[in-house]
Parts: sequence; structure tokens; C-alpha cells
Amino acid sequence: MAMRSLSPFRWGRRNVPAGTELSPFDAFQQEMNRLFDDFFKGFGLRSYSEAGGALTAFTPQIDMTEDEKSVKVSAELPGLSDKDIDINLSRDSLTIKGQKKEEKEEKGEQTYYAERSFGSFTRVIPLPVEVNPDKAEASFSNGVLTINMPKVHEEKKEQKKIEIKSS
Repeated sequence: MAMRSLSPFRWGRRNVPAGTELSPFDAFQQEMNRLFDDFFKGFGLRSYSEAGGALTAFTPQIDMTEDEKSVKVSAELPGLSDKDIDINLSRDSLTIKGQKKEEKEEKGEQTYYAERSFGSFTRVIPLPVEVNPDKAEASFSNGVLTINMPKVHEEKKEQKKIEIKSS
């Protein structure tokens, strides 16, 4: 083991990309996670970092595109059904709410592992233009929610030149 790894001020910087610095609290948390991972490794249990994906908050990834007629939003919602999702639309913002439930169970000869996680999410997306909520459509397929919202087109106002009468 190198002497550098024994210096406590270097422990938190081991997995940090060059040019990035961790705050002291983040470095402390990272080191505590590493210590717990090392301690429980010999007991056949999953490490904190392996189980961390289910323990963190879920935020759906969003893609938004706009053309002349509409605004289209796609959200990745893996593991959800259309009954788990609630969509609210106003003229200037889109709100997607949902509840994610996940259960995992693994059985081995001498081990049993079960994990359940439940959580809700809300994502409010400001829209770049005014849309018509009455004509919006949503579809859900293979874990991807797609919402198509037509833009509000104001009638083109005709300009009329007014002549000035002099007296």
C-alpha cells in the first residue's frame, strides 16, 4: 500500500475526476460509504453503492421539441404504467406526477434478499410558448410518455392605415 493512500486528506479524492473537488461533507460521506462497503463485504450482503440505485430519488428524463404547430414532450418512465401517471397542463407549463413502486426478491441456497422501494415524483416543465390544453394528446408505450401540445395561434391581425384629415 502506498503512503499516499494512508493520508486522510486524500481519501475522499480517490474517485473524483481531474479538475473536480468534493466538498468536505461529500468527501466524508464517500469515505463512510466505502468503509461500510468494506465492512459488509465479507458477509455476502450487497454493498451500499450496489443498492444505491433503488435508494435514490427518481426523476424522469425529459426531451422537449418544438415545431411550427406544436410542442412535444417525451418522458422516460421505466417500470410505470399509465395508471401511475398524472398529467396537468396549463397554457404555459406541464406537470407530470407519478408514483413508482419497485420490489425485488432474490433467493439463493443460503441467502434471501428482498427490497421494496416506493416514491413519488413531480416534474414541472415550463413551456416556451403558449399551448392549447384542450387539444393536447398523450400516449404511453414501452415506458415512454409522449405528450403532443398544439400551439395557440393568434389570428394574424390586419393592419389598416388611417389617413389623417387636416382642417
